[in-house]
This record gives sequence, structure tokens and C-alpha cells, in this order.
Amino acid sequence: MSEQHKYFLPESEIPTAWYNILADFPEPLPPVIHPGTLQPIGPDDLAPLFPMALIEQEVSTDRWIDIPEPVLEVYRMWRPTPLIRAIRLEKALNTPAHIYFKYEGVSPSGSHKPNTAVAQAYYNKIEGTKALTTETGAGQWGSALAMAGKMFDIPVEVYMVKISYHQKPYRRSLMRIFGAEVIPSPSDRTNAGRSVLEQDPDSPGSLGVAISEAVEAAVTSGGAKKYALGSVLNHVMLHQSVIGLETMKQMEMAGEEPDVLIGCIGGGSNFAGFVSPFVREKIVNGKETRVVAVEPAAAPSLTKGKYVYDFGDTVQMTPLMKMYTLGHSFIPAPIHAGGLRYHGMAPIVCHMYDLGLIEARALHQNPVFEGAVLFAQTEGIVPAPESAHAVRAAIDEAIAAREAGEEKVILFNLSGHGHFDMTAYDAYLAGKLVDYELSEEEIDQALANLPQIA
Repeated sequence: MSEQHKYFLPESEIPTAWYNILADFPEPLPPVIHPGTLQPIGPDDLAPLFPMALIEQEVSTDRWIDIPEPVLEVYRMWRPTPLIRAIRLEKALNTPAHIYFKYEGVSPSGSHKPNTAVAQAYYNKIEGTKALTTETGAGQWGSALAMAGKMFDIPVEVYMVKISYHQKPYRRSLMRIFGAEVIPSPSDRTNAGRSVLEQDPDSPGSLGVAISEAVEAAVTSGGAKKYALGSVLNHVMLHQSVIGLETMKQMEMAGEEPDVLIGCIGGGSNFAGFVSPFVREKIVNGKETRVVAVEPAAAPSLTKGKYVYDFGDTVQMTPLMKMYTLGHSFIPAPIHAGGLRYHGMAPIVCHMYDLGLIEARALHQNPVFEGAVLFAQTEGIVPAPESAHAVRAAIDEAIAAREAGEEKVILFNLSGHGHFDMTAYDAYLAGKLVDYELSEEEIDQALANLPQIA
């Protein structure tokens, strides 16, 4: 093949500041409110959970926030990540489209998650945090925080969604290699976990339940522990902007501009980090790039949820955020894309959707894995089940371009590899994957428990 297909930035081109899209939204983000007072929360409300530097980033509307040198030093282990043109996939699809992907699976833990885990561990360390609690679905976030905690000498306690705990034993092992304690959630270690188990002793768990347990473990520790979150919150989206900032430079190297950007969404972090700099171009310069968020049909928060205030967790311990939600009591079906099994969505992503800056679609498991296998066979990379949602959507866009005879440029974020997800691939190859379709009745039932906000 004569075409260039890999675009590498030198280490000197790692972004030295994170981009904050809150500075450029045409309308401000709806405030996060206290469930008791129904007033916007302040720093004191978040202080039991987060160090002050992260609280300041959470509410900041500064466009650029400098990345500390100790964080950059760790980033240099794997950043900048490559941009790759999927030439073999293009040929397999016989499409005139050019398909590019940003590959975040080269990080030490195998996904985009260390971009924020390293930053959160650093800020906790310098403010004297003794230990961290967190939750994880598929295990990508738990692995990343376990690694970051070890690098900054902070013990990490991970509540892992029970269905993923059993489906992904090697992700669990990786967390333990990095020194973390891993607890299947719901567990009997917290009031939140015990309350769920009382109602359903065989509960597969959910990210909402695991968040409840991790938050409770932090707030009841008497200040000994802080909480770290791998998605949803503004400061997490901020840290992930390194993905999009690098990608913009690499597309300039490729001499092309994307017609469509694609990312998978569960809580929203890889997607927001990837697309935010491009969405700024839509807002500020009127670019007409399509931006597509792809979610599982089994947890379709953007495509079937309501845009209302809801809790970020199942047991109602978090502040209320305005987001597209299926209801905090919603327990998703046990699909293999564990990192996408969340009832809500990052407020920043929801705001983008509400403003019409992005579009969304929901996909079933079987076509997603079909696309993932084709991608692996052509490009040699086995994608994580979560990331495979973006792969499938990119394939669909490329097929549509072929049928229309259009030379589109398609760009997607491959947020992580699937080397620890062979159980999921085994199930697909054996024809055992189930495509779950939520009924309107199930959605209405979950939405019936939403908090009543005037």
C-alpha cells in the first residue's frame, strides 16, 4: 500500500493544557443542584468527595487549564496516541470513504481512562488524600485508577459491577496487579449494596449501584478516603480533551477534515474528550461536521431517555444533574459492553445533544460484534465491546457513503482494546449473544421514580 496510514505526533506535541468546552457553549450548562435544598451546589457540598483542585475544575469556565508537569510526565508513557487510517477496512467495505481512528488502546491499562485517572490521582496526592474509592463497569476505569494510584502511592478500592466482575476476570486481575482491592457490586460492605441485595439477591449490579457504594465508602470514612469518578463529571470530560486536541493536529497532518465524528457513549468521557475541540469549531466557526454518539440499545439514555434532573447513582447519594436519563433505578440488561451500562449521561454530552450539536443512535450487541470482528480481521486490533459501538457506526457510515457514491471522511475514537473481553467474543462467535430491546413499559417504569423538581 502506498498511502500513508499512520500519523504520529512527537512527544513535544502532547497538549500542555486541557480544553474546557464550557467556555464556548452558546448557553450555560444547567447547574448541579443539591437534592435537599434544590439549590445549586457549592464547593462545600463536594469537599467530602473531591480535592479542591478538581472541584475548581468542575465549575470552571476557563477555556484552557494547564496540565501539571507531573501529569505530563506520566502521559509521556503513551501519549501522543496514534491516528490511523483504516485502509484495509476501507478496501473490505469497497467504500470511497476515508476511515480514520484515534487509538487510545495503547495506554498502559488499554483505554482512554488514564487520561483522567492520572490527573485525579495527582490532585488527590498533593492535597493529602490517603486512599481512593471508585466504581467500574467493564473494568477499564478501575484498571486506570489502580495504575494511577500506584504511581502516586495512593491505595485504591474498586467496586466493580458484579456481572462484569464475573464476565471479565482478567480485567479484575489487572486491577489487583496494580495493587487495588476489587469488590463485586452490589456487596454487603455498604448500606447501599445491602439494600439492593435485599430486593434482589441475584442482582447483576449496575454502574449506578456501584457509584452508590463507592460514594458511601468515601463519605463514611471520616475523611480518610476520597472518591474518584471515571466519567460523567465536567472535570473528567476536561481531562479527556487531550484526545481531541491531538486528533485535530493529526488530521491536519493527514491533510483532511472529518465529515463525521463518531464515539461510543456510556457516561460520555471518551466521546466528549474526542469531540469537544471539533464541537467548538461548530459553535465558533460554523463548521458543519456531523458528530454521532453511539450507545447500546439496552441502555439508550440519549435516544430514549428524558432530559430531566436525576441522581447519578441508584441509591440517591449524589447531587442532581440535568441529563438524559432512563431513571436512577434502571438496571440495564447484562450486555457485554459493561462500560456503557449506565442509566444517565454526562451533562456536557447531554447539553451538546439538547443544543443540536450532536446526534445519537443506539445499536444492538450482535451487529456491534459483527463489526468488531471485521475490524479485527482487517486492521489487526480487537476492539473493546464499548469501542466496537463506534466501529460499527463507522462501518455503517462507510457503507452509506459507498451506496451514495460519496467520498466522505469518517473519523472515530477507538477508546480501548478488547484483550480482556474474550468471554464476550466467545459468546458472539458461539451465537449466544442476546439483543435486548427495552419496551416503553420498562422505560416508563424506571422513569416513574425520578425526583420531582419544580
